[in-house]
Amino acid sequence: MIGTLVNTAAVLGGGVIGLLLKKRMPERVTTIYFQAIGLFTLAIGVDMAVEMEKILIVVSSLAIGSLLGEWWNLERGAEQISDNLKKRFRIGSEKFSEGLVTAFLLFCVGSMTILGTIQEGTGGSPDLLFTKSLMDFFSAILLASAFGLGVVFSALPLFIFQAALT
Repeated sequence: MIGTLVNTAAVLGGGVIGLLLKKRMPERVTTIYFQAIGLFTLAIGVDMAVEMEKILIVVSSLAIGSLLGEWWNLERGAEQISDNLKKRFRIGSEKFSEGLVTAFLLFCVGSMTILGTIQEGTGGSPDLLFTKSLMDFFSAILLASAFGLGVVFSALPLFIFQAALT
């Protein structure tokens, strides 16, 4: 559970820093950063796939998870949560919803989230979640500088999602 707590704190901290840097972050920095993170994530994925013994289980899990996500209409649920938060906190910005959903998807829908939480939950090391936390910290800075408060609020569903998997 320590990995989930560290990851949640990283998103909160990065989001707050991003709010403080709002409108001072050049778009080219954001573009280059996300390209680098994409390459890094791809490298980790390839490295882990090479070591994987039961690839069929992983492929089946991804297929079933994708189908269930569509069947349960998870994206719509995330948008409804976002709308409820906007009403509750009287936030009128459309960027709030976009930031919340974008950040949630970036932070939660990925192999590092799934594998890291399962690895830690089965008594393994939280190292993968620590690596993810560092990536999410910097991503939250850039996302919050562009989308605002919704990115900070994404820490709550991130915590719930990862805690459920751990």
